[in-house]
Amino acid sequence: MGKSSIRTKVLLCALVIAELLFTGCGSVPLTGRRQVLLVSDKEVFEAGLTQYNEYIAEAQLSSDAKATAMVKSVGKRLSEATERYLKANGFESELANLQWEFNLVKNNEVNAFCMPGGKIVVYEGLLSVAQTEAELAAVVGHEIGHAVAKHSNERMSQQIMTQYGMAILSQALSQKSAAVQTVATSVFGLGAQVGLMLPYSRKHEYEADYMGIVFMEIAGYDSNSALEFWTKMAAGGGNTNDFLSTHPSDNKRIAQISKRIPEAQAIGKSMNQ
Repeated sequence: MGKSSIRTKVLLCALVIAELLFTGCGSVPLTGRRQVLLVSDKEVFEAGLTQYNEYIAEAQLSSDAKATAMVKSVGKRLSEATERYLKANGFESELANLQWEFNLVKNNEVNAFCMPGGKIVVYEGLLSVAQTEAELAAVVGHEIGHAVAKHSNERMSQQIMTQYGMAILSQALSQKSAAVQTVATSVFGLGAQVGLMLPYSRKHEYEADYMGIVFMEIAGYDSNSALEFWTKMAAGGGNTNDFLSTHPSDNKRIAQISKRIPEAQAIGKSMNQ
């Protein structure tokens, strides 16, 4: 192959990538961070919903009526606050991508997770650490942050670029359905083994932390409860390691939350005036 042919192919590849990055860019509400989203919201939601429904069909929902009611109540209060923020700040179109559902499952692990579109599951074991409604709100708010920031879409997009490279990019993702399903299986990895999802990056975790405490404040919860919860998690012990495997908890994280609480409180105050 001649040098000119190689240069031409490299140039074409660069142009395709540039076009995809331009047309597939979005920004995260609240933080404004730019992100590459190569998969449509509909595709992400449908792929995630398939995995979620398979899990729910096999999971044992909690028989603790009081705890279940608390999870659903906290979820409702936070999701309503989130929607209020999105409507007030020019993100009303994003509501079409959110179909909230909050479940408590019978499992002693200290864990929780969120699927695209706001399908949030809390394990009973988490309530041994999140002992107050406000502390539970810190976790649920964090998971809602993942949903609103479309971290699953971003993660799938990164996985597609890594796994398929130019073979998929060169087609401008026009025939990517099979690839999306394959990537969804590896990214979400639910089935009967929830908790094996690919972990979010530290950047995503910090972003979800910040968005979570903002939603807490708008919903009327004290965001300082997030510090109390994550401090207990950082102390470790027991089976909290299951949660830490996908939700890193350390002094830097606690410091970041503490630093951003005044900003979250200011947003909450302005939204509730």
